[in-house]
Amino acid sequence: MKRRLMLKSMGAVSLGMVTPALAKGESLVAPYTVKEERITTDILVVGGGSAGSIAAIQAGRAGAATILIESGSQLGGTTTTGGVSFPGIFHAWGKQIIGGIGWELVMDCVELNGDKLPNFSKIPDSHWKHQVTINASLYTLLAEEKCREAGVDIRYYESPTRIEFNDGKWIVESVGKGTKTTIICNQIIDCTGNALIASMAGYDVLREDDTQPGSLIFRLGGYDYNSLDMTKIPKKYHRVLRQNMLENSKRTSSEHTYVPYSYVYVPGADSTTSATHTIANNEGRNTLLKLVRELKVLPGCENLTLVDLKTETAVRETYRIDGLYKMNKDDYTSGKVFEDAISHSFYPIDLHRNGKSIYQEFLKPDVVASIPLRALIPKKSQNFLVAGRCVSSDRLANSALRVQASCMGMGQAAAVAAVLANKKGISPADLDYNEVKDVLKKHGAIIPTHA
Repeated sequence: MKRRLMLKSMGAVSLGMVTPALAKGESLVAPYTVKEERITTDILVVGGGSAGSIAAIQAGRAGAATILIESGSQLGGTTTTGGVSFPGIFHAWGKQIIGGIGWELVMDCVELNGDKLPNFSKIPDSHWKHQVTINASLYTLLAEEKCREAGVDIRYYESPTRIEFNDGKWIVESVGKGTKTTIICNQIIDCTGNALIASMAGYDVLREDDTQPGSLIFRLGGYDYNSLDMTKIPKKYHRVLRQNMLENSKRTSSEHTYVPYSYVYVPGADSTTSATHTIANNEGRNTLLKLVRELKVLPGCENLTLVDLKTETAVRETYRIDGLYKMNKDDYTSGKVFEDAISHSFYPIDLHRNGKSIYQEFLKPDVVASIPLRALIPKKSQNFLVAGRCVSSDRLANSALRVQASCMGMGQAAAVAAVLANKKGISPADLDYNEVKDVLKKHGAIIPTHA
């Protein structure tokens, strides 16, 4: 008893000794005020997705002071936040057609994670088999590391609110968490995917009244697909149950590592503004929650669990710029090689029709599309480029151009054009195409050439 009293007393003494010291550290601080600053740079890249992160790395490596604004919390866009962690397509008809920084980043992910590549020398029976499954978390880390190494100033949680071109300079007001920044830059690359910055700058943008649905990607667990009696399960649930294949997160073949996943369609998903993006995410999550509840009452699925859910609804289609050249479906499917072609694209025409059907048109053997630099430049623009999904194109061509590898190629090309234009004090439209191609080659890009 005496020992307990002694220990209790010692504890009280110790607490009494510490508490006053801790209390002394407390102090009143002035109310927080928004930090306002004014900074300058050569190149401003807006959007850190498939095109934007590559554009920023390229601009930095080419020696330009570069700022990258990303409204979210990480780089990678569709590949990471959207969950499409199998970018493609970098190879066609047995040879590589897109290289450069995008491929470097993908290869670093594959090597660091110990993954396997598809056999690119073998022409697959399905195009998606040449997409490369990667660890999306590693992709985020590596993309950020490459930006830092290139000297890129990454600014997360920021969005431009006003853009003005004055005396040969772009003045961009950007607002973030507790910050308001005025950025003065020489060249802008819009990699938002929605052509938001191009529209804010006053350039024409286009879109259809009815757009493709988005996809909210997730993964399920807790059931054995092979043990399910599919005759007792309505057909509308067969796809989602089959795609996951369960228990293990990976299925490995002798040639490639695949990650099972599934998705719910989100009709009209639009990520252009915070309001439309919120609606897309809410609708996707509500649909998924309803689906999980429905699946759990099916025989054999009583222990089904939601293993993974991606942060955002991945968006396929919103706005496109009206560029100096507008790529059309015939340009794409014929494999036309433009005089100012700066990158390839290889993917079938792939138009999703509100979750009811998909229109696909595959390229004929040995045909690979090319992308002209002019399609990255809005009409009547100055010191401005876009890269990625908002490239100037008709709807069908865009349904193929929008994929990750193609966007990476565009991002690298746009950055080279912006850096060269910055050095010369001109607009990208006034550049010598061959000079752009030469610099791209030095940085590992693969340039389209006539057969």
